[in-house]
Amino acid sequence: MTIAINGNDLTLEQLYEVALNGMEVTLAPDARERMNASRAVIDRLVASDTVAYGVNTGFGKLASVRISRDQIRQLQTNLVRSHSGGVGPHLSEAETRAMMLLRANAVAKGFSGIRPVAAETLCAMLNRRVHPVIPSQGSVGASGDLAPLAHLAQVVIGEGEANYQGKNILGGEAMKLAGIAPIVLEAKEGLALLNGTQAMLALTALALRAATILVDTADVAAALSLDALRGTPTAFDERIAKVRPYPGHATTAKNLARLNAGSEIRESHRAPAQDTRVQDAYSLRCTPQVHGAVRDIFTQVGATLTIELNSATDNPLVFPDTGEVLSGGNFHGQPLALAADQLALGIATLAGISERRTEQMTNPLTSGLPAFLVKDAGLNSGFMMLQITAAALASETKVFAAPHSVDSISTSGNQEDYVSMGMGAARRLKPMLENLANILAIELLSACQGIELLAPLRTGTEARKALALIRAASKFVEADRSLAPDIAAVGSRIGAGEFAALVR
Repeated sequence: MTIAINGNDLTLEQLYEVALNGMEVTLAPDARERMNASRAVIDRLVASDTVAYGVNTGFGKLASVRISRDQIRQLQTNLVRSHSGGVGPHLSEAETRAMMLLRANAVAKGFSGIRPVAAETLCAMLNRRVHPVIPSQGSVGASGDLAPLAHLAQVVIGEGEANYQGKNILGGEAMKLAGIAPIVLEAKEGLALLNGTQAMLALTALALRAATILVDTADVAAALSLDALRGTPTAFDERIAKVRPYPGHATTAKNLARLNAGSEIRESHRAPAQDTRVQDAYSLRCTPQVHGAVRDIFTQVGATLTIELNSATDNPLVFPDTGEVLSGGNFHGQPLALAADQLALGIATLAGISERRTEQMTNPLTSGLPAFLVKDAGLNSGFMMLQITAAALASETKVFAAPHSVDSISTSGNQEDYVSMGMGAARRLKPMLENLANILAIELLSACQGIELLAPLRTGTEARKALALIRAASKFVEADRSLAPDIAAVGSRIGAGEFAALVR
């Protein structure tokens, strides 16, 4: 299958297919027509010597410097070279592919004044797997992600560095080996490739996909923890959700009720004489309210990203219907910075409540189970260290959740005096997601151990599917052993979406 991009209807699902699964991309014919129309406006401006920002002027604080017609090509090449000043770890292949597709789609919308060949070249690079080597640090998310996009554009013009067939080589060599002709930049085209939000958008979009898998996994983990702790599913009654009708609350409550349906553990202590507790701890009873709020945040983030996927985010913008070239600020990353911060808050929330459930299960004062979920406690420490690890990760994740979108530092001679820090907001999501996946793996391992300590009683039919996934990766802990490999094995299944699939 091939995705035809036109700048108007790219979906997150299509983005994931291209970034993660290598689906091929082409430029739609209608997009080519719109790009030619906007390009014609730029060509007329150049021919008439009309002053237009980024076409025949310098950039940023240097916007007042006029560039002669015979220097316009050099101006665009210089822009790409000078802005390729990123540092730090390189973006992953998936992040790079997402960024390439997003930039091609943005210019395909037809408001950038750039020739179709630029978008076609990006499509060819995606299809033949020429991936620019892009440092992840250097963007303040204001005039777009200038440094990351410049490193991308370097390869488009046959410079910089690219990964091709598993090796990092010179960009020009990679293009030659792949049979792709680099382009020679015309007026405004360097600026059109650099000015945009596609780096922070790529990272946030991929993070949203992972976070959505994790919130579904968290529902599964919570359902198992509830049974391990012999809690009641009464709090998940749909009537409770209906009188406070948040969509996420209803989804999580339904998941929990379904997973625990038919639990023998629950039936064994339904009579008041057998269980004197009136209510469970908040980390169990309030799971729909907490997980549900996170779900609703993720929905809001998804709505923001869907708008950004098909937006024109460079400057100036070209409007072929009137022939006008208008300077504005669509490159500013504030919507994405706020979205990334929202995503971070949701991730940290899931991490915090999951760790609390693990603590409830490992603590003999609250669990009603053998201390630290192991027989012969004292001789064996059991799951003691796993709870400590979860606590360490949860605390670290809370620090990562500090907002980036309220920060700003002036750049470009105070011309860019309020910036979004959106790329930093997006970059910190990956380690947060890794922490959360490990915290959930620990909860799943703990809950599975707790449930099996209650044998011969069994959990619900659907919940037993989750137990089978855990036991395929980790054996019951009879005596102390290193559980680090078990966490990694369950974490791998989490990342593959195996637990999330149980509630989808």
